[in-house]
Amino acid sequence: MTMASTLDRAAVERIVREIVYKQSGQSAPKPTARELVVSVSARHCHLSDEQVEILFGPGAKLTPEKNLYQDGFFAAAETVMVVGPRKRMLPTVRILGPTRPFGQVELAFTDGISLGIDLPVRASGNVKGTPGCVLVGPKGVVELKEGVIRAERHVHMNFDDAARYGVKNGDRMNLRIQSSCGVVLENLLVRADATSKLEVHIDTDEGNAADLDHATKVELIKQ
Repeated sequence: MTMASTLDRAAVERIVREIVYKQSGQSAPKPTARELVVSVSARHCHLSDEQVEILFGPGAKLTPEKNLYQDGFFAAAETVMVVGPRKRMLPTVRILGPTRPFGQVELAFTDGISLGIDLPVRASGNVKGTPGCVLVGPKGVVELKEGVIRAERHVHMNFDDAARYGVKNGDRMNLRIQSSCGVVLENLLVRADATSKLEVHIDTDEGNAADLDHATKVELIKQ
């Protein structure tokens, strides 16, 4: 087994940078601290190209309305109705783009109560064996056999951020929120890649419980 196969990518990149600076006779710069952004992820769904056309008509494309904090992602102008068991529904659930290979609906715990769905907590994309729902658009209906989840709280970061915090993709961290209802949210999933900005995603229930709008400080803590 090679050394590269036993090290995570962030560690490999850090070693390479250290070697380059050592050979050039320079000192490696210390990572620059980035402002931590904590975003509340309201109920939303992701769709495939085919599902967009079924719901909004042949040739339909998502219309970007607002850019999200992560580059290349946006809230679309389009919304759908999400229908759960016993015809309970959420009338206007925002679609986020760009499109994905399959549909997925991300809700908060209280949304699940409203729909009559016992939401499993899953990482985005891990939908095997999860409940389904019906999506209703102006031109058609899509039945999701699975894909309705409560997205587990997580933090996006790039490999430099991961090295600074001493974590790697798939690790867990805690988030301390100082406010009138200060809390520590445990076990945030670390989602590290080459390009992501430093951002925590929590749902509306978590944001409201912590009074995030009036927070005076937020802090990521390595477990």
